[in-house]
Amino acid sequence: MEQNQSFMKEKPVFKLLVSMSVPVMFSMLIGSLYNIVDSIWVAKLGTDALTAVSLAFPLQNTIMSVGVGMGIGIGSVISMSLGAGNRKKADHAASLGIALVVFHCLLFILAGIFITKPFLQMFTQDPKVLKWACDYTYIVMCVSFGQLLQMCLEKIFQGIGKMKTTMYLMASGCIINILLDPVLIFGWFGLPAMGVTGAAVATVIGQFGALLLYIIVCLKTDIGVAIHPRYMKPDKELICKIYSIGIPSSLMLAMPSLLTGILNGILTRLGSVYVAVFGLYFKLQTFINMPSNGVVQGMRPIISYNYGAGENQRVKKTIRCSIGLVAVIMLIGTIGALVFPQPILRLFDADESLMAHGIPALRIIGCSFLLSTIGIVASGVFEALGQGKKSLVISLLRQLVIIVPVGWLLSHWLGAVGIWLAFPIAEIIASFAAIRLLKKSL
Repeated sequence: MEQNQSFMKEKPVFKLLVSMSVPVMFSMLIGSLYNIVDSIWVAKLGTDALTAVSLAFPLQNTIMSVGVGMGIGIGSVISMSLGAGNRKKADHAASLGIALVVFHCLLFILAGIFITKPFLQMFTQDPKVLKWACDYTYIVMCVSFGQLLQMCLEKIFQGIGKMKTTMYLMASGCIINILLDPVLIFGWFGLPAMGVTGAAVATVIGQFGALLLYIIVCLKTDIGVAIHPRYMKPDKELICKIYSIGIPSSLMLAMPSLLTGILNGILTRLGSVYVAVFGLYFKLQTFINMPSNGVVQGMRPIISYNYGAGENQRVKKTIRCSIGLVAVIMLIGTIGALVFPQPILRLFDADESLMAHGIPALRIIGCSFLLSTIGIVASGVFEALGQGKKSLVISLLRQLVIIVPVGWLLSHWLGAVGIWLAFPIAEIIASFAAIRLLKKSL
């Protein structure tokens, strides 16, 4: 086991970070492609069908947030345990983590049964849209254990440095989903046309396909940790450690949706065009953040392992390299927003009004890309160190507690420009807080 993991503290940091990050970037790109293709096929059924599936997004996002957050918590504990040479604790964390995720699966089944319809009725009273939304959501919620367990195993594999394996397995699940979408939605090859229900069935089959492949890999090879019922004995300290990382991580993933809802409410009173501008910014932000998040996900296991091994200088060097890589990515995003706002907006067929309001908005908010470098990396560092609360503090400063009140106040004097200015202001404050917390933690 030591031989298998020795590359974490022996391979040159920069090369190791790149080799760990690039597969994750491809995995995220594949996931984004799947979402786009899925929406394209559903849209062919009509606007009502696309609306029905879109209404399920908050609940799906909740499942994803819980799955990824728990996986990050489990993976961090595994990496630190392996770095400290404690294989037994790593086996315990992996096995107990799986048991906790199974418990969450049961909760989501109950939530799917009892919450789905009341939740969807808050957003539509159209009988057809409501029926389609319920048909889709019941399936993705009540059969969510494929997604949750798959995400948990993905983060366990990443925690032990098997980034390429997760890329291949995630790609396999997405490809299964993409191929099955038209077959089940439109009834190809003699199968019955299932419509929106077919999209949900294709989704869960793809998730179970990836999960099955993870299980096969676990059974056929020594992945670095053992997952077995005999290691699932409850341990209060270990459970608290996993949740102390997992809960803040889950909340951070759900935060952008909350921010969007609040700011859309403020922007609506200023004019619907500003809501559209903000929506375009979020699409651009997602594109820019994808490679940055890849770097952070590649960084986490390196820091966790070396922190557990007592290699503090290597931890600091990994942080410096990560900041450098993310800064380059974010600089490209900032230059794009400052210099090329018109071509970016044309990609979305912006009309004259959207162009007039969108250009200054992108230039102002675009400054926040580069300024967010420290905050993005610091959040990942604290997750890797098992300090979930500090990670959550940074994310709250970046994405909620500063932007909302500052944007609301400034909007009374500067209109929408005040809201756009709140983004770089929040990143500057969050960066100073992150630097201060990092100095105390390292």
